Amino acid sequence: MDSAAATAPAPGGPAAEAAAPGPRARAAALRAPRWDPYWLAGALLVLYTTLSLCRHRRMLTMSWDLGIFEQAVRGYAHLRAPIADLKGPGTNILGDHFSPVTALLAPLYRLFPSPVTLLVAQAVLFALSAIPVARLAAGLLGRKRGLAVGIAYGLSWGVQRAVDFDFHEIAFAMPLLAFSLEAVVRGRWRAAVLWAVPLVLVKEDLGITAAAIGVIVLIRLRGAKARGEGVPQGAAPLATGLTVFGLAAAAITFGLIIPGFNTGGAYDYWDKLDGGAGPSPTIPADTAVRTLLWILLPTTGLLALRSPVLIAALPTLAWRFASHDDHYWGTDWHYNAVLMPVVMIALTDAVARARDSRRPLLRSYAHHLPGAVLAASLALTASLPLYSLTEAATYRVPESVRATERLLDRIPDGASVEADIVPISRLAGRCRVFWIGDTRGIAPDYIAMHLADGKGPEDLVADGERMHPGVRYLLLGNEGGYAVLKKSEAAPPAS
Repeated sequence: MDSAAATAPAPGGPAAEAAAPGPRARAAALRAPRWDPYWLAGALLVLYTTLSLCRHRRMLTMSWDLGIFEQAVRGYAHLRAPIADLKGPGTNILGDHFSPVTALLAPLYRLFPSPVTLLVAQAVLFALSAIPVARLAAGLLGRKRGLAVGIAYGLSWGVQRAVDFDFHEIAFAMPLLAFSLEAVVRGRWRAAVLWAVPLVLVKEDLGITAAAIGVIVLIRLRGAKARGEGVPQGAAPLATGLTVFGLAAAAITFGLIIPGFNTGGAYDYWDKLDGGAGPSPTIPADTAVRTLLWILLPTTGLLALRSPVLIAALPTLAWRFASHDDHYWGTDWHYNAVLMPVVMIALTDAVARARDSRRPLLRSYAHHLPGAVLAASLALTASLPLYSLTEAATYRVPESVRATERLLDRIPDGASVEADIVPISRLAGRCRVFWIGDTRGIAPDYIAMHLADGKGPEDLVADGERMHPGVRYLLLGNEGGYAVLKKSEAAPPAS
């Protein structure tokens, strides 16, 4: 027998056990810098999910959007068209906004048919987008500054507002933008293009953003050539193809796809730009400047202006400049979320570039900026949605909410319901729900509404019969500040 073979330790013997890492070694490995972005994403997932679910439990839904998306995803989950009756009876959501990417949630929704599924999915997508932001920053700026940038991104006001504002399709854009722009800065051109392409399926305007990413790649390639660096063959045609593809996809979506699904044969949001039939109002200059400063100052200290990555923000900013809708220019809602990965990655790129500057003041400013941006995000959080997680009331469900839920539970599955914002979140998954005042001739089985100050249930009964002439409604119940009417089979008395 070979002496070496005779003396070799048996597989799984003492030597193998000694070589295997122990619990301490495994714990130390998980604390390695490369795991920081993933731990950060996990922490953000817990925060985002807790915030969203606590708001949902307390019936603090702010808009009808959660119900609209649940109706669309419910249609996909049952292999039907994404009909959102809240936008009007029989409305195909693809004729409103082109967001077929939400069909990816259909299998999950089929297993867990609840608005909670959408809220948790959004939290996952937002948290996932923090990984490339923090990973790129750590790779270029070091571990501490990388964590500072990653945390600042996760707590940025644009992301917090979006998490707080129910569910929106732009949640899918966040990781796509972050991974694509990370690849741009790292010079991984093919990956940058592949991550950008699916943006055209998230929302109609994001095809232009994908084209902008192609322009950024071309600019970076030109810079690399000027510095004498090697450029992979085919990178420029790939970037050019992305630019052409993005613009073509946007044009086809705006001009053909959305009008094809729209009952009016048009894109309904053009009037947000031209003012409709009346004169086109303009957003005050101070409002636009204030919003731009919010986007660039606390998040990047304006240094992001030195990075070509910021070009990816221009399409979103352009349609907001062109719009006369005040909501687009505020700092609430979800409209600023897609700008956050762009500006934070632009910040990282700009800080890395500033290290080679001949100006000592710029180098010093860039060196300290990640810490300053983190401090700003932490300070601002005291007035942002995540701060509510420090308050005990956030985790308590008021008795009025429980009473309202018991009332809404009396509406049977499959019934048609005309409702305002809050009842939608409890009914859209099991009933056919219409927006209050927009049933277009359909007399619903039930009407569920908040009782405004000074109005009683009898006023709601009168309102219901006025909205639906020839139909009689009876009060089913009145709980927690909400009332539910039920359609009566008997004809209303003659006036």
